[in-house]
Amino acid sequence: MRREALARLWRYEGLAGKLPAAWRRALALLAPVWLALVLLTAREWGEMFHQWWNIDTYNHILLVPLIIAWLAALRRDVLARIEPWSWFPGLVAVAGALCLWLAGRVTGINLLAHAGAVAVLQGSAIAILGPRATAALLLPIGFMAFLVPFGDEIIPPLQAITAHIAIALTHWSGIPAAIDGIHINTPVGLFIVAEACSGVKFLVAMFALGVLVCFTAFESWGRRAVFMLACIIVPIIANGIRAWGTIYIAQFKGAEFAAGFDHIFYGWIFFAIVVGLVLAGAWRFIEREPEDAGFSLEAIGESPLLARLEGGNVNPGLFLAGLGLITLGFLVGAIYAPVPML
Repeated sequence: MRREALARLWRYEGLAGKLPAAWRRALALLAPVWLALVLLTAREWGEMFHQWWNIDTYNHILLVPLIIAWLAALRRDVLARIEPWSWFPGLVAVAGALCLWLAGRVTGINLLAHAGAVAVLQGSAIAILGPRATAALLLPIGFMAFLVPFGDEIIPPLQAITAHIAIALTHWSGIPAAIDGIHINTPVGLFIVAEACSGVKFLVAMFALGVLVCFTAFESWGRRAVFMLACIIVPIIANGIRAWGTIYIAQFKGAEFAAGFDHIFYGWIFFAIVVGLVLAGAWRFIEREPEDAGFSLEAIGESPLLARLEGGNVNPGLFLAGLGLITLGFLVGAIYAPVPML
């Protein structure tokens, strides 16, 4: 079985420079399916795009589609040697994602609805491309999860952590101050760690960057864990230092000057400095080039698990019929679902 799988894969050798017929058929199926699913979940995609474009916490998500395309392009030589094939068990992932989407819509929990809208695209890609092509595209398909705007849920604890770091550094620098929750009282006035000062926008962006770097630059799970820990801890500490810096400057230059400086410096300049420090610290430990990320062609061809999963491959016509029934069922469910009370 492994020998047959490898032979089937290597038939595509030499075709990396052009799009094989099997991939043209698969993409011709994937494009209209994605379009139909986006139309089905159009309300959620509209909400997400509004957040990406208008809320600075999520501006970084505008880069995620480009990153996904880049990650997929890195695998083009491997993909050119793999034959995609409709995989019937993948419809379970599609149905599960639509369940999540409908549950979010019925309950009014946007995070669930948005996650379901993205997951249904992931599930349909898995179902249409099959297990071996999915294994080759595991990172770009998985990275689609970062299209979902998340992070609002952790703002309150981040505000509290930032306030405690800021008050500790304020006392350390010899400035008398008192803290009450997220309020810091100093000789020149009262400072509040507002939601915009919680550092959530840097943390969620840094988390996404951390996942990208971990799976393109590192092979060791230990190094991945350490780097992800740094991507979480460093932005939190840096944000606390930034808040303290604002308080410290205000003691000598006035609160208005400090607020103006903070507004300018706290943007992407500050984030770029933090990212540069983290990447500089990890540079000497990088284990591979991005082009080498993901499963090799040999590993995909020799995998007994993928060979067993291929038993679910099915004729595209039967697959489309099953997908159509599932989508129609959830469309009816969305139409008749109760509207949540606001």
